Amino acid sequence: MFAFLCKNFRRTLNQAQQSPVLRSPLGHKLQTRACVAPAAAAPLLKEDHLVVNYGGTLMHLNYVWLRDHCRSASSYNNKTNQRNIDTGSIDLDIRPDHTAVKDDNLILTWPGGQVSQYSLSWLSENSYEGKKTSTVQPRILWNSDVYNNANIAPAKWETFMSRDDELKKFLHNYILYGIAFVDNVPATVEATEAVVRRVSLIRETTYGGMWSFTSDHSRGDTAYSQLALDRHTDTSYFYEPCGIQVFHCLKHDGTGGRTLLVDGFHAAEKLRQQSPKNFELLTNVPIRHEYIENSDNHRNHMHGIGPVLNVYPWNNEVYMIRYNNYDRSVINTVPHDVVKQWYVAHRELTTVLRQPENELWVKLTPGKVIFIDNWRVMHGRESFTGLRQLCGCYLTRDDVLSAARGFNLQA
Repeated sequence: MFAFLCKNFRRTLNQAQQSPVLRSPLGHKLQTRACVAPAAAAPLLKEDHLVVNYGGTLMHLNYVWLRDHCRSASSYNNKTNQRNIDTGSIDLDIRPDHTAVKDDNLILTWPGGQVSQYSLSWLSENSYEGKKTSTVQPRILWNSDVYNNANIAPAKWETFMSRDDELKKFLHNYILYGIAFVDNVPATVEATEAVVRRVSLIRETTYGGMWSFTSDHSRGDTAYSQLALDRHTDTSYFYEPCGIQVFHCLKHDGTGGRTLLVDGFHAAEKLRQQSPKNFELLTNVPIRHEYIENSDNHRNHMHGIGPVLNVYPWNNEVYMIRYNNYDRSVINTVPHDVVKQWYVAHRELTTVLRQPENELWVKLTPGKVIFIDNWRVMHGRESFTGLRQLCGCYLTRDDVLSAARGFNLQA
């Protein structure tokens, strides 16, 4: 599995390394990119790489990597943002004939006369040294007090549908917190779909595109009941779990049914601080999740495999949590001497997830649409009485983040 392949690689990193976390003005944990000052010394040539000191950071830049990332017209198509050079034809023992630093640019002349020019700031941002100390996606880790005290205003239906600045603000809040709301939406499936398509593409699954359901047990899933649901992420049985979950309560004639939200990344960081070994174990052990449905109208058997916590190996930043005790399948992917350790680590994470201060309870009412980052924020609900009708869908994560980058947001 990917986690096992990366295990030894990660251990070569500083084992005490933590995801770079700063404090926002409100005192919240905010992951941001590291900044470096624009100062450079003459490059030092080594056997297979050169060393550049930029802003006090030593960058080790492999020669083949530098040739492969040349941005000259012959090597790179700036119109399509695609590589022209044939990586497979680069001499693996290549070395530049001449090096120079001029006007904050590294200039290399290769055998044969090809000249490559790289902005030092670009090299700093894209070097391994730069990446291992920066975050891929900024986020504010929260519990219920942090989120409530932030006083995040929901987007409003009319302005959200007509103004890009409202959409940008919505996406910014979604990226930072993993949840975002749109209020005053007409309580229909059609209006909900219009809000969804304003953000991204709908992901078609076995449940369809847009769906509407009640507690009629029409599908082989506990969600189609009046029972309480513990915190979980959806579609853990997909190899790529759905990125975004959308809910809109169209009608509820009864009591109960509040929605539970828990920031899984906040809990993961708490676990990392309390027990680094248990954190690492949950990033390395692949676990199967399974969905079996066998009825007159629906036949499905799906399974996906992945660790509970997924991290980028170069900076140890958590990017996905796969936590669903309902759909977790038989644990048969690790030897017996690891099984007990996994249960201990899983129990510690579960304890943090179930701490009352980490639970945000929201009453979804007609007109309030919630977007949930299914790779980060877990959802659940309390039991309820009466008729409760919800509609919603899943969104493609890639397209939501692409929309955010279109507004120059870091995502």
